[in-house]
Amino acid sequence: MGQGMNAKKVVLAYSGGLDTSVILRWLKEQYGCEVVAFCADLGQGEDLQAVKRKAITTGATKAVVGDLREEFVKNYVFPMLRANAVYEGSYLLGTSIARPLIAKAQIEVAVQERADAVSHGATGKGNDQVRFELTYYSLKPGIKVIAPWRIWDLNSRTSLIAYARKHGIPVPVTKARPYSTDRNIFHISYEGGVLEDPWKEPPKDMFLWCRHVEKAPNRPEYIEIDYARGNPVAVNGRALSPAKLLAKLNDVGAKHRIGRVDIVENRYVGMKSRGVYETPGGTILHAAHRALESITMDREVLRLRDSLIPRYAEMIYYGYWFAPEREVLQKTVDATQANVSGRVRLKLYKGNVVVAGRKSNASLYDPSVATFEKDEVYHQGDADGFIRLNALRLRLRRLSKAKG
Repeated sequence: MGQGMNAKKVVLAYSGGLDTSVILRWLKEQYGCEVVAFCADLGQGEDLQAVKRKAITTGATKAVVGDLREEFVKNYVFPMLRANAVYEGSYLLGTSIARPLIAKAQIEVAVQERADAVSHGATGKGNDQVRFELTYYSLKPGIKVIAPWRIWDLNSRTSLIAYARKHGIPVPVTKARPYSTDRNIFHISYEGGVLEDPWKEPPKDMFLWCRHVEKAPNRPEYIEIDYARGNPVAVNGRALSPAKLLAKLNDVGAKHRIGRVDIVENRYVGMKSRGVYETPGGTILHAAHRALESITMDREVLRLRDSLIPRYAEMIYYGYWFAPEREVLQKTVDATQANVSGRVRLKLYKGNVVVAGRKSNASLYDPSVATFEKDEVYHQGDADGFIRLNALRLRLRRLSKAKG
């Protein structure tokens, strides 16, 4: 029965969805244990008090809701955005970055409740099981972990729906809408159902956030974002907390159909998986941050930091947020952000984020040097020796071949 075989009290990461609703009931039947349901408020827009009541009705001894919205954006999303983290060129890591915080808060509840085990609803095929459990073990090494998907005989969404109906558990997933979704203030993800065929286009009625491009405004909208040391701090001149700033950009981005992607990604466990994501505010912030860095970061520092992005993104995707290598790399990334302060102007139009302007008191861009007009700083004749020296190895290589 796994490591949690003798568990007396279990803290379950509970969302109220199909998987965790069934798991809550299954844990009680299988182990005869108390179950404390922990629901993290990450800005998913649900009635979490209703979720809390559902947990109690389904059999939880206690249900705890943790408001993690500001912590999530300030201490998880913003550090990730400072690094410009993108997994495999497209995925802004909305689900990946949420898991370590949920697991951290879950362990805190387990300590408070004197629970001897924790549980989650991640499947044995996916990345989330790794993300949750690496965090559990890094923060509380001796904790028992129950991962039902790896040990029970309910081996499909269909069997879970049947179990739920048998036990009178209401669930939002049906055979007509079988998507597995994850939502927080940063993104929404969709997997499963028709999406398992990478040739098929996602149905329009699947999407919950961004407008379809046909219904997006026919006129562009301009916005301005202020940054301080790599972090966004204001929109259109109005200072906002991290979570409120992201929520504001989500609203405007969703209106203009910003941030929808459809990718086939490589999971940590080895298989390929198709995912569709909506990340409106995050996509805007990623573009704005890049634009501001272009005038405030030294060329070689920028290139060095960019060379670290794939590794940094991989750490988050794989679940190593609390690993020493990520913490060291974060310090390096943050050191590069010392002068990334200023303002970026963006034009939003039918799925596109276009940089319309950028300025900073720490700008390294000097019009008097870059100009095509006459200047007194750059002597164009100096380029002759620069080019000849850089061409030396190329000339020697060609001459060597000629001798052969």
